[in-house]
Amino acid sequence: MAMMHARLIGLLVLMAASLTTGGTTSAAASLRGATSAAATPPGSLWFDEQAAAAFTVDHGRFTDGLGREVVLRGYNVSGETKLEENGGLPFASVADAEMSATALRTLGGGNSVRFLLSWAHAEPVRGQVDSAYLAAVTAQMRAFLAAGIRVHPDFHQDLYSRHLFNPGSWYTGDGAPKWAVEAGGYPREFCGICLFWGQNITQNEAVKRAAYDFWHNRGGVQDAFLATARTTMAYLADHLTGPEFAAVAGFDPYNEPYAGSYDTGQTSRMWERDLLWPFYEKFRARMDAAGWQSKPVFVEPNLFWNSNLSFQKQEGGLLDAGTIGPRYVFNTHFYDHKAISGVFMWGKAADGQYARDFGAVRDRAADAGTAAVVSEFGHPLTGTVSDKAPTVHKAMYQALDSRLPGATWWSRPQDSGPVLSGTQWQWDIYNGRHHELMNGNPDKVRTAGDAWNDEDLSAVRLDDSGTPVLRQDARLLDRLYPSATAGRALAFTYEDRSRDGSATLTWNPVPTSLPRVRELVGSGQYGLLLWRSDGGTAPTELHLPASFETTRTAVVSDLGTVSGLPSYGSDAPIAVAPEPGGTGSRRLLLTAGRADVLHYALVTNGATAPSAELLSAARAELAGWAAGRD
Repeated sequence: MAMMHARLIGLLVLMAASLTTGGTTSAAASLRGATSAAATPPGSLWFDEQAAAAFTVDHGRFTDGLGREVVLRGYNVSGETKLEENGGLPFASVADAEMSATALRTLGGGNSVRFLLSWAHAEPVRGQVDSAYLAAVTAQMRAFLAAGIRVHPDFHQDLYSRHLFNPGSWYTGDGAPKWAVEAGGYPREFCGICLFWGQNITQNEAVKRAAYDFWHNRGGVQDAFLATARTTMAYLADHLTGPEFAAVAGFDPYNEPYAGSYDTGQTSRMWERDLLWPFYEKFRARMDAAGWQSKPVFVEPNLFWNSNLSFQKQEGGLLDAGTIGPRYVFNTHFYDHKAISGVFMWGKAADGQYARDFGAVRDRAADAGTAAVVSEFGHPLTGTVSDKAPTVHKAMYQALDSRLPGATWWSRPQDSGPVLSGTQWQWDIYNGRHHELMNGNPDKVRTAGDAWNDEDLSAVRLDDSGTPVLRQDARLLDRLYPSATAGRALAFTYEDRSRDGSATLTWNPVPTSLPRVRELVGSGQYGLLLWRSDGGTAPTELHLPASFETTRTAVVSDLGTVSGLPSYGSDAPIAVAPEPGGTGSRRLLLTAGRADVLHYALVTNGATAPSAELLSAARAELAGWAAGRD
């Protein structure tokens, strides 16, 4: 009923405004012009509007409208799109979307989401795009944009389509519409001995043939998808206001691409070159035609290019695409399949566990001349391997922050590499409260976890009062990170002190060679950023976690020392302010006026009212340490 209500409202809005799918009428243009000024998120400061006006790739980094280096952190919203219970939408209502967006900001510390869309619901009948679905998508997406969250949509698929699977199947899929499956004439799906749903990719003949046909455009199925994608993008460009559309970072065309099967003599690298990359070029052309010329495509390589299981790994990474920035972003996923298997990694993750894996992402993006995003990562939160989750997630976030283990970061910060953007899988407020008829079977109602192929990875759920609460340690998820650097971030580290059960995990202690810094940090959380300034008047921003209370946070920097953060003002080089969006989340602002100067800032909640002497001594130690890195 909620879904029907949302679609009826969408249709009424469309009729009243005389809008048409895929085109801009004078009414739509008037709507955008009338609302653009009012769309500035609450809590915005003098520089925020210009910062939000653009998002692009420059010299291998994401940048905003002020040219500041941007880091995207957040979650996938959400696996609910893969289910039928809400008609392929992430939420049952706009109110739920608004609640989720606020929680994602305040509890999860996110400034970005990968927003899942369903091809099956966008084009339920071949050649006919469902404008009511697009209206509902736009309304729910707007809830995140209003909260100051950047969005990049993703046409999602897994195992090609749920319509490949019969009502009694052990597994299901998502993605392609029923008509695309019926036109293919595929055999009855069967996976054989499959312990994990992903084995269908290589063992289920129906899945393999359907994927193969998509990449070879059998029956024009890929052309149909591209046409729907163009219509969808044009709709979003037409129906979002100017500031809202500016906060749409780009588009992810296709989740986790794989060949299905290779032709005789074809390798995975050849498949990427001859089939996957031409598809991305076609998608890029559709973006341009739909008014997305200034936004990058978030392109994924072959799913298996960076598997950490040697027998799964395939050569890839878009090696033959050349220099792809700034119009393309290198977009990849990472899951520790060794840990998930329960066989190939018996213990838990440790300091630096994924430094090499995420280092490969940095290197591949650098070689391609573009920025990188890890748009999916995570680990099961229930089940036989869930005991590994706290350490696996900590190690993954550590690897996003820096390519170095904590054990060597202080001695080699110059090798830290760029701070990576990433969106964790996933943020589903309905976790554990679903009512999904698996493959349409009323005798297989799924309610637990994510309600999809026995997965349970959502970082959030609703409590009995209907309030979003975290399912993971807040110290792990709500993190300090440089969301916008005025200049160039050279090195960053964050010790979150997250927990594995009752044990506090400390992988990057302050070295004994800096005793006063070590005293200041104590057993608290801390982060340290080194950056070279660009001379602009807009500040560098770090997301400030809720655990960093304003009155208890200390900052030691070449810009000064502060214990208890003052509110932002034109004469305060170190200050605190709300993040745009009115959710209550906060940011630390560091204003450095001179260009091409090396700056440092240590941020900690480890000491209550530290003395001026301790702050001064800690600053002297850090100054000496940083001088050796210039």
